[in-house]
Amino acid sequence: MSESQGTEGTTRRLPVIEKETGPEPLDQSVSAPADEPPPVLEGESGRARRFWSARRIPAAITALVLLGTAGLFLYDIASVRADRPAMRWRRELARQLAERPVDDTWVLVGAGVAAVLGLWLLLLAVTPGLRSVLTMRRTHPDVRAGLERDLAALVLRDRAMEVSGVQSARVRMGRRRADVRALSHFRDLDDVRADLDVALTDAITGLGLARPPSLSVHVRRPGRKG
Repeated sequence: MSESQGTEGTTRRLPVIEKETGPEPLDQSVSAPADEPPPVLEGESGRARRFWSARRIPAAITALVLLGTAGLFLYDIASVRADRPAMRWRRELARQLAERPVDDTWVLVGAGVAAVLGLWLLLLAVTPGLRSVLTMRRTHPDVRAGLERDLAALVLRDRAMEVSGVQSARVRMGRRRADVRALSHFRDLDDVRADLDVALTDAITGLGLARPPSLSVHVRRPGRKG
């Protein structure tokens, strides 16, 4: 606050009061501090991109099969060019293809197998794979992060075990839903379930996922022994 003296009295400049941002209620989450704009998060518009698998094993198998087949054909063609007889398997294959009709059972079976393999390769080419990796919110344009579903389930299980009354907990983490099943050995089941809902909802928010899964909580008493 500053003061300035005038001839007809004292004029005081009122201080500028800025509202301080305190902690939000427990049922709300803060995406960014109040003194800086929230980052642009990937996935807020429902377009979070998944991680793509390298598909190394299918690609390696396909490459080896094609390489082996091409090598056999090239070797046989080179042998024929060198005035040597063609391999028996190629002569037999050529005879079978020339004599068998198109509607033959073995021809249809071979065509079906080739079509299934082709569709499988196309499916692998157009799908991202890596279903075990959950995409996290993107706070920097050059950084993409992912979280393994097993690790996310472990985090939720640890948070569930911190709730009073929970004896054990199992978490099945999917891409769209987190299924939590807990055993409570004391306290009312409704109270334990309510505390689990609050704790696990906060834990899912803290994971920073681009598409937070829905939460399903089931609480029951442990079975009797003997």
